[in-house]
Amino acid sequence: MSTPIKRIEKDFHLKVLYDEQIPIMYLNERTQYVLYMDKPAKNSVVFRSDRPIAGLKPRKKLDLMFDYKGQVIIFSIEVSSVKDTEITADTPEYLFKNLDRSYSRVSTPADLKVQFTFRGDRFQLNYPKVQEYESGEIGDWMNNLDPKNLQGLIDQMSAWIRGYASGYKMVIFKETKPVNTEERIVAETGKSLYLPSTLANFPQADPYPKKRLVTEEMFRRYLESTGVDPLYIDDAINRFIKQKFDAGFFSDAWIPILFQEYVIGYIHIWINKEGKLPFDYNVIETLYQFSKVLAFSLKSNGYFNSGRIKNEPFEGKIVDVSASGLLFAYSHASSLSSALLPDSELAVRLAVPRRNISASARIVRRYRDNTLGYFGCRFLDMAPEDMRFLFEYLYGKPFTDADATFVAGKV
Repeated sequence: MSTPIKRIEKDFHLKVLYDEQIPIMYLNERTQYVLYMDKPAKNSVVFRSDRPIAGLKPRKKLDLMFDYKGQVIIFSIEVSSVKDTEITADTPEYLFKNLDRSYSRVSTPADLKVQFTFRGDRFQLNYPKVQEYESGEIGDWMNNLDPKNLQGLIDQMSAWIRGYASGYKMVIFKETKPVNTEERIVAETGKSLYLPSTLANFPQADPYPKKRLVTEEMFRRYLESTGVDPLYIDDAINRFIKQKFDAGFFSDAWIPILFQEYVIGYIHIWINKEGKLPFDYNVIETLYQFSKVLAFSLKSNGYFNSGRIKNEPFEGKIVDVSASGLLFAYSHASSLSSALLPDSELAVRLAVPRRNISASARIVRRYRDNTLGYFGCRFLDMAPEDMRFLFEYLYGKPFTDADATFVAGKV
């Protein structure tokens, strides 16, 4: 992710923009404009462009960038007034560095058409949905396993669990729905409820790069959402854990079984007898992988076939685009929006004059407002000749190494 620049450093950069007259780039409709700061930054900023910017008017948002000693920095302004080449705006709240996109964004050209299609099969299922999930390949886990042999897989999992746990239970949310606290929080978050010891508390932090655990803070938020008064949340957490200890449980874990954006069930393991070590992260990791193989096996056995839907192309509202990715918006009202999760992969077709470009794209970020979800995508496997064409189409100039270094915010 790009990093917001802190206030003192931001003030410094705004000062050197004026003192050193560093060129600021604005790209729009395949035209590059060069701006300079015309007055020292205070409550507002004043820029002067090298020529009038076509179509510029108050309230228009400009995405600007500059290069300071090899570090590409971007920021946005909303124009408050325009007079010939003079542009005035409120001082930007944030500047950003350490950009995670390869090329700068530009407003969507009027003659660019973009169409998306989900990669792989799509399903509409009657299971709890999550807002994010970790996708990934099963890899070596399927070696020497027949995905059609679901019972063999379950038997193998059971034998492994017996070495670490006193008992286990696997539940699929088909005939039954989430009822108790553990089931509900696993179904709502798609994360593992993990108590290494019932003499301690929930994990304070999640060690996994893509978060998989219900931390204490997350459990607190869940209790608040159910109506528990914030004044009594500590007591509620302590009672929840003490009830497990009083029932004879020493270590406890509930691991979700995820299929696409759905929580289709969970694996519950526990220790209630002496002689076994508390569950550690290796146990949780192994069961997480087992759960992925289980979901793959269920799909291979046609378990979800009744919910299979036709994978139709769709179009989103393109907010901005670069040579390495794009940002598009889609309505919350569509059921398709809930399937557009981080790490989802899409086939993308970009139709521009004289050329159609096909590529894959991965959703790398997602946020929302009251009516729309916004999805930032990174192109994955665009052919080099298509990337060169797209670069020249978007930026109105030939692709060169020098341009790539400046116009791009490399990380």
